[in-house]
Amino acid sequence: MKKTIKLLAACAALAAAGTALAQNAAAPVPQNVLQLAASGTVEVQQDMLSMTLVTTRDAPDAAAVQTQLKAALDAALAEAKKNAQAGQLDVRTGNFSLSPRYSKDGKINGWQGSTELVLEGRDFPRITQTAGRITTLSVGNVGFGLSREQRAKTETEAQNIAIENFKQKAGELAKGFGFSGYTLREVSVNANDGGPIRPRMMAVQAKSFSSDSTVPVEAGKTSVVVNVSGSVQLK
Repeated sequence: MKKTIKLLAACAALAAAGTALAQNAAAPVPQNVLQLAASGTVEVQQDMLSMTLVTTRDAPDAAAVQTQLKAALDAALAEAKKNAQAGQLDVRTGNFSLSPRYSKDGKINGWQGSTELVLEGRDFPRITQTAGRITTLSVGNVGFGLSREQRAKTETEAQNIAIENFKQKAGELAKGFGFSGYTLREVSVNANDGGPIRPRMMAVQAKSFSSDSTVPVEAGKTSVVVNVSGSVQLK
């Protein structure tokens, strides 16, 4: 009985393998398939500003440095929050560091640290004026980028351009190879999606500003690129 069961199982396995081989042998090899890619680019004005304010402190012990940094940051936060408005001026803390300072003989002879406050949003005058009123921190870096709304809108425009370019290219290639047209087989769409402030960073000399001054900034333009790639069946 056991031998019969084993024999039946072996026959079933052979039959399944034979069916798979037959199907693979019968599967037609794709003919006249063309791989291609196209892209769409839209240049747009950057509408997001990010200003990083920073300060450093140095003292004989770590507690003193931390206390000084906290006092400077608390004062800056209190001033910044007066003008905070969602989307227009968002306020958040940045990096905080505390590390020992060593003497020539390798012994700790003090501590140093730094802290950051980040002001970002779409209201450039509000951000720069707020930065100018903060006296406990200095401007360290300025960055420009695209808001989520602007990026989404621009990506849609670039995507439409990329798709049209893909279709036009596919049609021209089909005609060039002597075919009347094509059908789409598969396609992939990718955008150069970065963070809202990532496109460009500009270092600014650290300095203090009087309470009524405005930090001079000027945004530039950036390009949003959408790539479309895939394959078409020539017909």
